[in-house]
Amino acid sequence: MKKLIAGAVLGFCLATTAYGDGDPEAGKANATVCAGCHGQGGAQPIQPVYPKLSGLGEAYLFTQLRHIKSGDRQIPEMTGLLDNMSEQDLQDLAAYFNQQQMPIGQANPELVEQGKELFRGGSLAKGIPACSGCHNPQGMGNEPAAFPRLSGQHADYVVKQLKAYRDGERSTGAMSQIMIDIAAKLSDDEMEAVASYVSGLH
Repeated sequence: MKKLIAGAVLGFCLATTAYGDGDPEAGKANATVCAGCHGQGGAQPIQPVYPKLSGLGEAYLFTQLRHIKSGDRQIPEMTGLLDNMSEQDLQDLAAYFNQQQMPIGQANPELVEQGKELFRGGSLAKGIPACSGCHNPQGMGNEPAAFPRLSGQHADYVVKQLKAYRDGERSTGAMSQIMIDIAAKLSDDEMEAVASYVSGLH
C-alpha cells in the first residue's frame, strides 16, 4: 500500500499542472454558477451530501473539475456546467474556492474515539493506513500531491464518497485506486465514524 501511494503521488506530481497557477479574482466571476448548490464561496452547500469547496486545495479542485468536465467523474447535477470553461477557467475557479474559509462542523461525540483511531492510526488488522498519512494530521490535505482537505467537510458527503469508491462508482485513475483499496476494507460503521470525526476536526 505504501508503494502504491508513493508511486501514485510521484506520478501525479510529475503530470499535473502546478498548483498556484490560478487567478482567484478571475475565478470569482465564474463561481456564481456554483453558489446555487455549494453556497457562497463554496462554504455552505444546500445539502449535506454536496461538498464544501472552500479551502479544499487548488490542485485537488482543479483535477476534479477536469475530471467532471471530461466525464471521467460523472456528477449528474453538474452536467454541462463546465462545458464552456477553458483549462484556465477551471484553474481560476479552483484558486478562488481554495482561498475561501472552510467552516468546521460538529462531530458526533459517540463516534469520536472510533473515528479518531481510524484517522490517526488506521487499522493494522484490516490493512487500512491512517488517513492522516495523506490528508495531514489536522486533516488539512496535501496541496502538492492534490490530496484534499477533510477538516470541516460534511460527514454525509464523506460517507457518500467512501461508498462510491468502495462500489467502484468513483474511479479516475491511480489516485482513485488508493481510495478504492482503502474503502473496500471499511465497514459502513467505520465510514460513518471517520467521516463524523473529520467533519469536526480542527
